[in-house]
Amino acid sequence: MAIDKIPGAGLETTGTASVNTFLRGDNAWAGTITSGTAVASTSGTSIDFTGIPATAKRITVMFQGVSTSGTSGWLVQIGGGSFETSGYVSSATFTGASSGGTSSTAGFFALPTAAGTAANIYTGMVTLALLDSATNTWLHQTVAGLTQTGTVYSVQGGGSKAITGALARVRITTVNGTDTFDAGTINIMWEG
Repeated sequence: MAIDKIPGAGLETTGTASVNTFLRGDNAWAGTITSGTAVASTSGTSIDFTGIPATAKRITVMFQGVSTSGTSGWLVQIGGGSFETSGYVSSATFTGASSGGTSSTAGFFALPTAAGTAANIYTGMVTLALLDSATNTWLHQTVAGLTQTGTVYSVQGGGSKAITGALARVRITTVNGTDTFDAGTINIMWEG
């Protein structure tokens, strides 16, 4: 098992390529990062990740070269025993939008509806962070790049959602629920 210092961070890493434990300079445990299994986002109307441990405090959903068959925006939905499809406070926009952005109560926006076209390629991250374990309130932040007809735009968004029970699953889906994924790779990692 290799131990490497991260320059200037006061942290050391131990572990394998998929699980890293971070130690502070005083060798006290600071957390674990676990990578999921990358999924080819080339079919289906949603991509699900389950089995996230109740100890997770931050989850990152990563997109690389992802697109869909239609013009619908994309949502990230979370849940404990099942996916929750209401009660989200979420908004996102991109630099090419002619309007102020798009909001949703059905999920966290990963890609705003205004940016949706079948030819778009999306690469970036959605970060989910546990704000309050007593209420299971999660915050969302989207930071990504969107390639649309040869031009790259920035995508940004944010929001919150209190769920029933500890978070155990993450779903990436389209707003209309019918457009299918047709390119790219999606993965998640969690910390805690």
